[in-house]
Amino acid sequence: MTPPLPPTVDVLCVGLGPAGARAAAAAARAGLAVVAVDRRRRPGLPVQCAEFVPALIGSNVRALGDSVRQSIRAMETRIEAGAPDLTDPFPGQMLDRAAFDAALVADAIATGADCRFGATARAIAPDGTVTLSDATAVRAKVLIGADGPHSAVGRAIGSVNRHLVETRQISVRLLTPHDATDIFLSRGIPGGYGWLFPKRDVANLGAGVDPGHRGRLKEIVDGLHMKLAGAGRVGREVLALTGGAIPVGGMLKPTATLGATRVLLAGDAAGLANPVTGAGIAAAVHSGTLAGEFAVEALRGNAQALADYEDELEALFGAALARAVRRRGELASALRDAAATGTAALRRGWVAYPEYWAA
Repeated sequence: MTPPLPPTVDVLCVGLGPAGARAAAAAARAGLAVVAVDRRRRPGLPVQCAEFVPALIGSNVRALGDSVRQSIRAMETRIEAGAPDLTDPFPGQMLDRAAFDAALVADAIATGADCRFGATARAIAPDGTVTLSDATAVRAKVLIGADGPHSAVGRAIGSVNRHLVETRQISVRLLTPHDATDIFLSRGIPGGYGWLFPKRDVANLGAGVDPGHRGRLKEIVDGLHMKLAGAGRVGREVLALTGGAIPVGGMLKPTATLGATRVLLAGDAAGLANPVTGAGIAAAVHSGTLAGEFAVEALRGNAQALADYEDELEALFGAALARAVRRRGELASALRDAAATGTAALRRGWVAYPEYWAA
């Protein structure tokens, strides 16, 4: 039988994805009393991402090793019906995201964190008291919100992701070996893009769009699927289906206080997913680790710990996120012109092209 939670803990992490698991591990490793909760029943399931991470993430994440299913060498970008533009090298890894999340949770448990699934933050009071879904009330000296784009912790401190992209993704058989991520840009995929990410003998195939076009997502993904199946690249059978929201408005204010409780946000809860590519795993890992470390600093008496955490996030992610938000806005404005071809705007709005990086 699972023992009841204590009424007061040093650190409470809400969410046990990569951000929350890394935060819990960092805080528990320092000897703090850490509880982490997640609404899901099992780590990483259901999978709600395309499972690609940049190669550099492996330099400080031990869990990566057993979770990698394929290495990625390059990126192939197609604009409308044009020939692919190759970006080589564009190194990365395709993960088994469920295995990756489970390994990070196992690491957090090994450091002493009390990790519990099937529990969510039902309410967060102005004094920082968190009431869980089983009616248990927990007070934490530090509360870490790592609970995704619709973060309850973020909502409690007024940091809300108001700009989102909605996604739909299917898994299909990959019929020909491939070591590149395929990107499909089109004004017919408003506010996002299509993708094919190979993972050995299967592939993740999907698209993201502005919420106003969510009703077209199935049509867009089905069309891309049939096109690739007709070319003999993927099978026609759909093996799995998933989807979810991605924050695309840039970084939110990631800290606050609720009564005597200090609050830090990490990962998607802090708006750290890239507003153009949607990539968020690496940012979740790094920000979660920092959130745990600065929670330790706060409880060791560093009165500047929350401000230092904000400064660190800004230094790591601020410039890249600001550029992506700007490019996203420019692209949306350009594509409102029905007479424009959109090719130049799509190039400027995507990371594979030099126009994206120009002033």
